[in-house]
Amino acid sequence: MKYFKWINVRLILMFALMLFLFSFTSKRNEMRKLKQSEVIFVGENNLFVSNEVVNKLLIENKSDANTISKDKVDLNRLEKSINDQEMIEKSEVFVSIDGVLKAIVKQKTPIARVFNDSESFYIDYMGNRMPLSENFTAHVPIVSGVIQEKNNTEITKLLRIIYNDSFLKKNIIGIQIFPLGSVKLTNRNFDYEIDFGQTINMERKLSNYKAFFQKAVLDSSINKYKKINLKFTQQVVCTK
Repeated sequence: MKYFKWINVRLILMFALMLFLFSFTSKRNEMRKLKQSEVIFVGENNLFVSNEVVNKLLIENKSDANTISKDKVDLNRLEKSINDQEMIEKSEVFVSIDGVLKAIVKQKTPIARVFNDSESFYIDYMGNRMPLSENFTAHVPIVSGVIQEKNNTEITKLLRIIYNDSFLKKNIIGIQIFPLGSVKLTNRNFDYEIDFGQTINMERKLSNYKAFFQKAVLDSSINKYKKINLKFTQQVVCTK
């Protein structure tokens, strides 16, 4: 029985020592200064917001990450301050094992640029407004006309289809929205206009246009047309 009690005491002492060492090490680790900060952009390499801007938010406007103690870092607050930037879609902030404060940042993806009487801005992949950048200009279709709340979802869907298709992304450079909701598209290399009609059956209409374009280029008839009508989902009507 005495032997059993002595074993228990030893276990308790060892456990207490381990807790003490863990607490002591953790406290010393928290008090250590960060080595540096690092911003890593994921996705496309086009930097609409600079590394310097994000890094400044990351180190809370201090001159160097070396002036920040680990216990003073509020990772959630840093993430929020970065995500509040209008160019940023999302971020993840953490401290690596070797003491580097890191931010993994994904920028918003512009899929169109809107011009109206008073301002110009991008529309991002989620259908939200995105400001222009002084660092980079995206080569995306120009949208004119009025995007209203009632047609925003469908216009965003159309822009996504164009953005996700390599042919359409290169070929379609302009989108005009009329008051009653019909749409006209402008292509890059030819003079004809594309009467898209209402934003319904969009995948089918654009598939028809791609098939027409490939055939018209092969038989050299594409330069003869002034208007391509995609309103009818069963056929493409061309006017010379």
